[in-house]
Amino acid sequence: MTESFPRLHARTRRFTLGVPRNFTISPDGGRVTFLRTRSGTDPVTCLWELDVASGAERLVVDPLALGAADEDLPPEERARRERTRESAGGVVAYATDREVRQAVFALSGDLYLADLASGEVRRLPAAGPVIDPRLDPTGARVAYVTGGALHVLELATGADATLAEPEGDLVTYGLAEFIAAEEMDRMRGYWWSPSGDRLLVSRVDESPVSLWHIADPANPDRQPVPQRYPAAGTANAEVTLHVIGLDGARTAVPFEQEYLVTAAWDGHGLAIVTLSRDQRTMRLLAADPDTGETTLLREDTDPAWVDIVTGVPARLSDGTLVWVADADGGHRLIIGDEPVTPPSLQVRAVLDVDGDTVLFQASGEPTEIHLWTYSAGTISAVTTEPGVHSGRRAGGVTLVARQSLDTEGTTVSVGSVSIKSLAERPGLEPRVSLVRAGSRELSTAVLLPSWHVPGSGPLPVLMDPYGGPHAQRVLSARRMFLESQWWAEQGFAVIVADGRGTPGRGPAFEREMLHDFTISLQDQVDALQGVAALHPGDLDLSRVAIRGWSFGGYLAALAVLRRPDVFHAAVAGAPVTDWRLYDTCYTERYLGHPDEGHYEHSSLLGDAEKGDAEKLERPLLLIHGLADDNVVAAHTLRLSSALLAAGRPHTVLPLSGVTHMTPQEVVAENLLLLQLDFLRKSLNITG
Repeated sequence: MTESFPRLHARTRRFTLGVPRNFTISPDGGRVTFLRTRSGTDPVTCLWELDVASGAERLVVDPLALGAADEDLPPEERARRERTRESAGGVVAYATDREVRQAVFALSGDLYLADLASGEVRRLPAAGPVIDPRLDPTGARVAYVTGGALHVLELATGADATLAEPEGDLVTYGLAEFIAAEEMDRMRGYWWSPSGDRLLVSRVDESPVSLWHIADPANPDRQPVPQRYPAAGTANAEVTLHVIGLDGARTAVPFEQEYLVTAAWDGHGLAIVTLSRDQRTMRLLAADPDTGETTLLREDTDPAWVDIVTGVPARLSDGTLVWVADADGGHRLIIGDEPVTPPSLQVRAVLDVDGDTVLFQASGEPTEIHLWTYSAGTISAVTTEPGVHSGRRAGGVTLVARQSLDTEGTTVSVGSVSIKSLAERPGLEPRVSLVRAGSRELSTAVLLPSWHVPGSGPLPVLMDPYGGPHAQRVLSARRMFLESQWWAEQGFAVIVADGRGTPGRGPAFEREMLHDFTISLQDQVDALQGVAALHPGDLDLSRVAIRGWSFGGYLAALAVLRRPDVFHAAVAGAPVTDWRLYDTCYTERYLGHPDEGHYEHSSLLGDAEKGDAEKLERPLLLIHGLADDNVVAAHTLRLSSALLAAGRPHTVLPLSGVTHMTPQEVVAENLLLLQLDFLRKSLNITG
């Protein structure tokens, strides 16, 4: 390997380039369409097709051949990619008809249609820069959004009709609002009917949402970018639903609750899922597309919050409901009204329903995610080898994508056929020990330098968590620990711990985070002490650092502010420092409304302002992208001001033009090196 790990890590977008993804199986199970770049360092994503019988792969769409090498994306598409954390370019999303004969996609705002049988790709006329194009199930027409308006283009004639025109600058039709995309995993704002004769369309009015501005201090000649940001306790966008016919006829579909979670429209009818503002009540509603009248099918409640689960609602062939809900202490698959999985198996998502077979993800052991099927009253394990699995199913064919600790990268198989991964080799092999650490037996990964001999002397410690709810770092997948192993090779004993609030261990474990984010710090201390007991003589507890990004950045700053007796230096990237500045859906789910009084204890500004000298003695590096529209730079700037006012020395590294993702190669590479230099100096590490 001629490149350093930090550079290769940046060039490969964390070794995700070249990995096949976004699979669609044809109804007969004979073909699989998917996305993949042409190499592990090529950021341009292409559309491919696999013939299952022969195992032959065929390149269907190469953006470079279409002259789309330099992307010119409309602002709405840039925002959509930021929400999906999409770091590649090219064909990053596509949609097919029901028979998977055609695929439609956008490139640099232009609209394209690919015939998957012939391989012909043609550019279609569009009224403006295209967002989220989708074929109707019959393949006769394509809908898309441009300028906030929903259009439908007839493929046979080229006729373009505007079905919904925004009534003002702050209104859009057919797009997901910020909260839906960032916090509810809903990236779309319209759904075709099964016959392709009408659509369910969301109308979003952002006028009630607070107006913020994202400035670019490095370029003072540029106007700040206005952004409607729904901060905790403030107004969300107003979302309404309408069934719109191809002739423009409109029928309102009213709902009472604050959030539209998702919708599903299949041969058994139209259904929508809504969620109350406090997220303690979720409703599944059947909607009559002719009248707009809704009927309550199911209501789930929880004194803390109701979880949003990907892939539901769905239906078996006879219309029986497929759902996921909490029952008897577990996240369980529900068929009709009956739980069919045991409480000990935590269902994470429904991936597909193929006739009467349901393919779903679930965890028994929290560090592993397996594929299961439900069919005819029986659940069966599809995968059994340790690892993290995802998949698809159609036409009786199951696709399995696997990551594990004993294999490099991602392997994808469809029966006896494999889809190649072209990802780069990282040049280092994580030496991961997965343990249960501390009094709470927290899922924890321990990584030591490859050259370290146990018992040969204590190593400085680096805690490397995310630590927040609804996300895991400790999984049986090698790619999760590549960066952590690089830190280990620099001379650290690296500890990655998932505390309370993280998924995989059941609702009770997750809901311990309610009203108090600071328990995540207690769990990091618990994990550190537990690992030290398991590795006597290998950890130098007088030199403990912590680093993290986003919630992990918050946790890192919290660590040196509240537990300087344990943590001796911290790097906090894009930290949330004042939870009143973060968005409604995420923050209120865990801390409630700001008026309830749970925010001050979990925020950092009060710690910075305290006069206790003990809280002001540890080195802290704050890093923030100035173009971040998710955790805005005000978080770091306000904390820095409070620290300065209290006389506490600290370092701030502002990143001009960088968002929450830091996709720029040079920035991403040098960020690792600068953090390493800071921690070495802070912990007095030489050599």
